[in-house]
Amino acid sequence: MPLLERVTTLIRANLNDLIDKAEDPEKMLKQVILDMQNQLMQVKTQVAIAIADQHLLEQRRKENQDKAADWRRKAELAVDKQQDDLARAALEREMSCRRMAEGFDQQIADQAAQVENLKSALHKLEQKLAEARSRAEILVAQHRRARAVARASQAGSAAGDDSKAAAFERMKDKVQFSEAVSQAQAEMASESVEDKLAALEKDEEIARLLAELKAQRGRST
Repeated sequence: MPLLERVTTLIRANLNDLIDKAEDPEKMLKQVILDMQNQLMQVKTQVAIAIADQHLLEQRRKENQDKAADWRRKAELAVDKQQDDLARAALEREMSCRRMAEGFDQQIADQAAQVENLKSALHKLEQKLAEARSRAEILVAQHRRARAVARASQAGSAAGDDSKAAAFERMKDKVQFSEAVSQAQAEMASESVEDKLAALEKDEEIARLLAELKAQRGRST
């Protein structure tokens, strides 16, 4: 699916690498975020369509299951009335409807898998977009500072400034850049820990609800 391929490309994009290669990092970041927003809307639309298609397939299966059950009742009535020919005809219709219902099983399974793939892509793209938005200001500020230091260094060299002073400024900028990157990574790691803890709490709640349900139904855990 071309849409998922484009989404995968955006998800795997390394913002630092893109900025290093871009002539205008600020413009490039804005474009990346805009692309992510556009793809996000498309994926959301595709998820909604895929879910609707799945519901339609499930409805068609149920319709055939209901028809099969109805023909079974008619066959039973014909037997009660000693109308074997009608009973056989009804049973034949029942078999046909059941085959139709079973034929939707694989289609529903395939559609459900597609829905899950789209939901997963949507979730990852939402995370990547949030990351891009939160890091954009830091990355742009870093780039601006690097350009300012470079211009100051060039101006100092042209005016005959001591080369050691220029080297000191460049080293200072590198240290500040490393600190900013470390801080951004620490923030992202913290968010990851919070997500994992939230997932653990969710699993524990599901386990508790399952135990209660089993107890209500008279089953041991």
